Amino acid sequence: MTSPMNNITEITRQIKSGIADAALLELYTEDGIDRHKKRYLKLLAEHLRLFGDAQAMMVSSPGRTELGGNHTDHNLGTVLAGSVDLDSVCVVSSSGSSGITFVSEGYEPVRFNIDELDYRAEEKDTTKALLRGISSRFTELGYTIGGFNLNMNSDVLKGSGLSSSASVEVLVGTVLSELFNNGMVTPVEVAQIGQYAENNYFGKASGLMDQLACAAGGIIGIDFRDPEEPEIFPVSYEFRKHGYTLIVTDARSSHANLSDEYSAMPAEMRRVAAEFGKTVCREISFEEFLPKVAELRVSCGDRAVLRAFHFLRENARAVEMREALEADDFTLYLNLVNDSGNSSFKYLQNIYLGNNPSDQALSIALAFSEDFLSGRGAARVQGGGFAGTIQAYVPTARVDSYVELMESIFGSGCSAELKIRLKPACRIL
Repeated sequence: MTSPMNNITEITRQIKSGIADAALLELYTEDGIDRHKKRYLKLLAEHLRLFGDAQAMMVSSPGRTELGGNHTDHNLGTVLAGSVDLDSVCVVSSSGSSGITFVSEGYEPVRFNIDELDYRAEEKDTTKALLRGISSRFTELGYTIGGFNLNMNSDVLKGSGLSSSASVEVLVGTVLSELFNNGMVTPVEVAQIGQYAENNYFGKASGLMDQLACAAGGIIGIDFRDPEEPEIFPVSYEFRKHGYTLIVTDARSSHANLSDEYSAMPAEMRRVAAEFGKTVCREISFEEFLPKVAELRVSCGDRAVLRAFHFLRENARAVEMREALEADDFTLYLNLVNDSGNSSFKYLQNIYLGNNPSDQALSIALAFSEDFLSGRGAARVQGGGFAGTIQAYVPTARVDSYVELMESIFGSGCSAELKIRLKPACRIL
C-alpha cells in the first residue's frame, strides 16, 4: 500500500530539516545532495504557487544508459543497460477532476481530459500524445486513472541519448500507479505501457529497452524473446574498481525530430526477416542468413542487409558483455564495447545522417575519443544515434584531460560522469 501523502508545506519542511536526506541518498551521491535538495524545494514552491498547498507526493524516474545491444530490442533481441543518477523528478497531486495539467520546466503547460483518450494524429511527437497514450493503456489494462496536477524538471537532457522521453513515460506511469493504484503496477508493466504510448500515440517505433532500463534500476541484461514477459538478469558491477570511469559526452546535436530515422532501423531489419517467413531478426540465425545475402541485397537493399548483420552479431554480443561482467573479465568487456561501437558505425549506420554528411558530431566525438584512449579504454555511440551522445570508459586518472579535450571541441559542460543508480523509478516522498 502507498503511504499517506503530506501537503506541500510538510514535504518542504522534511527536506529543509534533513528528515528526507535518507530517502534522497538512495538516489544521489552525498556530494550532490545539496544540489538536489535545492531542486526539490524549487519544484515544491512552484507546485504551491500553481496548485496550492495540496496533498502531494514526489516521484523520480532515472535516465538510462545503453551499455550493449544497440537497436536490438525492437527485433526482440538482448541488451545490456543501466539506470543512471540523472533523473526526472515531479511533484504531483490529484486534481479532483478528470483534468490533467502537466508542467515541465521551460515548456508550456500541457492540459487534457482523461475522458478523451482516443489517438489523435495531430498530436504525433508531443508530450500530450504520451500522456494520452499512457492513460489510455492504463484503462485498457483495467487499472484506475484520474486527473492530476504535475510539475517536473529533468536533468536527463532531451535528445542526449539518455532516454529523456522514456524517463518521462516511466515517471507518468509510476505516478498513475502510486496515485490511483496503490503502487501495484509492476516496473515491467510501467515500461510496457510507456512503450505502447510511444509506439501508438507518439509515433516512434521504439523497442522496450529504454523504458525497462529506466523502470528497473541498476545494471540489467534483458532478453526480449517474449516481449510480454522479458527476462531480466541483474548485474552488480562497479567500473571504478578497475580504474575506469564511464563518461558521457553530449556532442550538442539533438535526437529531436528523428523519429523516421529510428523507425527505419527496425523496419529494415524486419524486411529481411520477412524474406525468411519470419517477423523479426531474432527468429533467424546467422547460418540461415549468410547463404541468402546475394538475393537479400536485391530484395531488401544493402543497408537493410547490413543492419540485419549488425543485429545478428550485436544480439549475441550483448549476452557476451553481460557474461564478461559476471565473470569480472573487464578487459574482455572493453573489447566488446569497442566491437559494439564499430558495428553501430559501419553496419547499423546510425552515427550520422546519410543525407547530411557535413554534420557528423558523433563521428568527431568518437574519432577524438579513440585517439585519446589509444587502446586503453573504449568508446561507442549511446542509444538511438545520429545525434546526441557517446560514452567512453576512460582511465580514472585521465578523466580531467579527457573532459578538457571534449570541452575544447563541443563546449563547456558537454561531458559528465555517469553513475549507475540502483533504485528503480519510485515515489520518494
